[in-house]
Amino acid sequence: MIYIDGSYGEGGGQVLRTSLSLAAITGIPTTIYNVRAGRKKPGLAAQHLTAVRAAAAICHAEVRGDALGSMMLEFIPSRVVTAKNYTFDVSEAREGGSAGAITLVLQTILLPLALASGSSQVMLKGGTHVHHSPPMTYIEQVYLPLLHRMGVQSEVELCAWGWYPQGQGEVKLLVRGDSKLAGINLLERGDLRLVYGSAVVTELPSHIPQRMASRAENLLREAGLKAVIQPVRNKGIAPGAGLFLTAEYEHSLAGFSALGRLGLPAEKVAQMACEELLKFHQTGAAVDEHLADQLLLPAALASQESEYQVAEVSTHLKTNAWVIEQFALAKVRIDEVQKMVTVQPC
Repeated sequence: MIYIDGSYGEGGGQVLRTSLSLAAITGIPTTIYNVRAGRKKPGLAAQHLTAVRAAAAICHAEVRGDALGSMMLEFIPSRVVTAKNYTFDVSEAREGGSAGAITLVLQTILLPLALASGSSQVMLKGGTHVHHSPPMTYIEQVYLPLLHRMGVQSEVELCAWGWYPQGQGEVKLLVRGDSKLAGINLLERGDLRLVYGSAVVTELPSHIPQRMASRAENLLREAGLKAVIQPVRNKGIAPGAGLFLTAEYEHSLAGFSALGRLGLPAEKVAQMACEELLKFHQTGAAVDEHLADQLLLPAALASQESEYQVAEVSTHLKTNAWVIEQFALAKVRIDEVQKMVTVQPC
């Protein structure tokens, strides 16, 4: 049994998700205590409980403590990860439903299924574009393409947009198993080729995405960057808005976004996303802050060393490195001065 202190570092859900992924892959029984102790509302929220149940389903784990608000979880896999068709709905984790982020559930089970024998199809239902979590657009345009480079064969289809607080979005994830993961080296990003993106609304007037797109293109053009932003108006169960940008460099990708809310002008949403992109662009780094910790797990499971330069050494990054080392799968070195991450699989 491995014991993981969920209050370590940033004390959030990443400790839980990485622990679940590695427990499913290795088959090692794992206890996580002080779950999300560093958060305003500690313990398992709906999306975390769904991630627990999803991880348990794919490896037939025996679980104790799988309840909303629980701060102690015992997870005992009983079989190797099984590739097949699954459906996981975040709204089922809480009475009255939930818009909890399904991208966090996806990141918990993706690598275990990629390493399993055979292919899987997973239907995920809940929030697709939610504050404080990677939007599905980022998963589709940045995270999965870079994991594809490392050998993970997967694709997603956004079937329905799910904004906070209604949720009810839907995503289809296809994962081809038997993946052999290779290391990744992102020491230089190369020249910027293009910034592309989408200004998206559901159940709102068409002038709103047009205003977001126009403002974003103007701001990026003023900064000397070539950008193509597509205004999109979709049907949905509730109003929602967001701007999603991808910076495509010669050797790397980076993603940035901002979500709309009542009272926030469309132009301000565009400005928020563009400011994040421009801030990253000025660093010269190859990997954005969020991708920095998301690459650690596939790098730890690869057959060769990985090395990459990050825009910022976040607490998330250092926390995720610590969790991975508890399973003795890799050595992670983080140079905070040079902002370099090196992952050496054991």
